[in-house]
Amino acid sequence: MVTNDTIVLGAVAYDPKVVTIWDGFKRYFASRGFSFDYVLYSNYERQVEALLNRQIDVAWNSPLAWIRAQRLAKARGLEVSTFCMRDTDRDNRSVIAVRADAGISTIADLRGKTVAVGAIDSPQATLIPLDHLRRDGLTPDKDFVVLRHELLGGLHGDHVGGERDAAASLMAGTADAACMLEWNYRSFIGDGLFPPLQTVVLARTDPYDHCNMTAGPAVPQAAVALFRDALLAMDASDPEVNRLFELEGLTRWCDVRLDAYAALETAVDALGFYDAHGAILRAEYAY
Repeated sequence: MVTNDTIVLGAVAYDPKVVTIWDGFKRYFASRGFSFDYVLYSNYERQVEALLNRQIDVAWNSPLAWIRAQRLAKARGLEVSTFCMRDTDRDNRSVIAVRADAGISTIADLRGKTVAVGAIDSPQATLIPLDHLRRDGLTPDKDFVVLRHELLGGLHGDHVGGERDAAASLMAGTADAACMLEWNYRSFIGDGLFPPLQTVVLARTDPYDHCNMTAGPAVPQAAVALFRDALLAMDASDPEVNRLFELEGLTRWCDVRLDAYAALETAVDALGFYDAHGAILRAEYAY
């Protein structure tokens, strides 16, 4: 909760660098007279629950965590809002990659095949691309085998590891296709996991947006506005800011576009991940 005008943010510790990142933000804001602190969580589900229980003021949420926060809040007669995101959170796409020599040229060719995905809770490597296939006529676990790569559940795919394992399965021949964030597909080519010209993109999803800052039900809107203004005022030409931006993967903070979460909302419902009240439906989901 806000204490002595301090904004307390929740973030998920998906990597050791998270401590460096938010320590840096804390020092940056303190030097400008803005009182800020943070709490780290091991998973997004716990973080969302803490936000709704007023243990933190704002949460640095994955898109899946944002959807759950909205649903839990509505079910409890509360309200949450989102107010800021990275420029790199906008207009992401997932891809479904295949081996260039596999003879797979259309989504229909995946019928009866094996499709590798990331962790069960990954928006970009599982939920959105599987729903893309569903909307194109192929039902997961019915028309094709879903080969899951469960790694560090509860992190909503932020650790990339599940995507990398899915890509490795494609190259090893244990999967006929693999789903991943388009940026990661390019990085896998760059680091040699996908040798040049040995894979092709079979399909790209529509654009969608990713992480956002979510304000909880108890934080005063004036405090949220001050925090938002402080984030938007950060300038990458400042060396201190530039270092933090490089660690957190952005070049500027910007406003949120709520309609850009529609694809994930549809996937969550179609694949039965959360119910309308934010309850977790997948019994095998361990975090």
